[in-house]
Amino acid sequence: MTQEQKIIKNKLGLLKLAQTLGSVSEACKVLGFSRDSFYRFKELYETGGETALAEISRKKPNLKNRADPVIEKAVIEFALEQPAYGQVRVANELKKRGMSVSPAGVRTIWLRHDLQTFQQRLKALSAKVAQEGIILTEDQVRALEKAREEKQAHGEIETEHPGYLGSQDTYYVGNLKGVGRIYQQTFIDTYSKLAMVKLYDRKHAITAADMLNDRVLPFFEEHRVPLLRILTDRGSEYCGNRESHEYALYLDLENIDHTRTKTKSPQTNGICERFHQTIQNEFYASAFRRKLYQTLDELQVDVDAWMETYNKERTHSGKYCYGKTPMQTFLDSASLAYDKQLDQIQPTTESASAAA
Repeated sequence: MTQEQKIIKNKLGLLKLAQTLGSVSEACKVLGFSRDSFYRFKELYETGGETALAEISRKKPNLKNRADPVIEKAVIEFALEQPAYGQVRVANELKKRGMSVSPAGVRTIWLRHDLQTFQQRLKALSAKVAQEGIILTEDQVRALEKAREEKQAHGEIETEHPGYLGSQDTYYVGNLKGVGRIYQQTFIDTYSKLAMVKLYDRKHAITAADMLNDRVLPFFEEHRVPLLRILTDRGSEYCGNRESHEYALYLDLENIDHTRTKTKSPQTNGICERFHQTIQNEFYASAFRRKLYQTLDELQVDVDAWMETYNKERTHSGKYCYGKTPMQTFLDSASLAYDKQLDQIQPTTESASAAA
């Protein structure tokens, strides 16, 4: 997605959110825009559609400083040829080929074509491979493989629809007299921000798998949305010998891919970390002061009641929520997941006849 597309998406999000909430002020407050900006975007959209929402720069380009088209083309091609090279090295390599361009000039060209980061250059290379079927050099193959490994190590959050990626983590609630240690298994759908929790008296692979089996998968199956992948940290309850580890075996049985965060980087699974802060501050901090819990089940009842409010009444500022509740976001966007279930698409009569 280009910078211009991101700008248009943010402005459209403001218009849609105001329509959903029925309040321009609330929508502007949630997304950080002024009311004046809202009405300006609204007028532009009504007169010229989405393209009118693109950022219009009042600064005239300095054409004298524009790079020669031949050099610009060479910089773009070299960015895909050697995506791991920085701007200084690219400028030096092009000088060897008889082309004079400064490191700053290389970066300016990259910025014009959304190639300024290593990840953006890899993305452009992947698109070129998919579209043109080019044969990759050894350097290009190594760059793509390195990016793939880093993506897995860092547990990069990319999500397309509900069920595309779930995030799971263990939260130590504390020690309760008569009950013992209390651990919370947390699951969050990264697209809709829909959250589910269940309490246990131990931290184990079996409890991590039970959370999925008892709460998560039944919910997704009820709504006919498959759960494709789960992101976890590298705790012992999630990682182990695949032949004997209960959690790993369960994921294999349910055909769910498993992505792990980078070692000693729990912030990579930040979506769960932020939720844990929320439930601690808004529920646990006051619940244990208001009531003396005797059993784990008793506490679970109150947690479930709070979760109902969190999912169905409390609006969320998540990327795809647009000020809606997580449950409403999940239901409204479930069709995106249906469209990606390619094995469920029924062939048309003409296609079936042609195949016969």
